[in-house]
Amino acid sequence: MSSTLLIVQFILAILITITILLQKSSSIGLGAYSGSNESLFGAKGPGNILAKATMILGLIFVVNTVALGYIYNQQRMSSAVDSVKTDSLIPSTPIEKTETNSAPAAPTSVPVVPTTPTNN
Repeated sequence: MSSTLLIVQFILAILITITILLQKSSSIGLGAYSGSNESLFGAKGPGNILAKATMILGLIFVVNTVALGYIYNQQRMSSAVDSVKTDSLIPSTPIEKTETNSAPAAPTSVPVVPTTPTNN
C-alpha cells in the first residue's frame, strides 16, 4: 500500500510541476486566486482551468502526503522482533541426545589381577 501511494506521490509532484509551468506568468501573485469571477470559463478564459487543476492537484498531494505519513508511522511502530516466529526456533520439549555409532563398541573386560603364591 505504501509503495503505491509513494508512486502516486511522485506522479502528483510531476503533474503539479507541469501545470504550474504551463500557466501564464503574471505579477499578481496569490491575489489572482481571490477574485470573484473565478468560474470555469470566466473573464480570463481557459487559463483558469490550469489554476483550478493546480489547486485540485495540490489538495490531492497534501492528502496523499498525510496518508503516507500515517502509514509510515504505523510501520515504524511495529518491530522486526514482532514478526519472528519463536515457536519454530525454541523446541517445546528437550531433545534427548542419542549416540549413534556405526562401529560396534569394544568389549569391556574385568581386569585380572595376578595372584602370587604364598610361601608358608
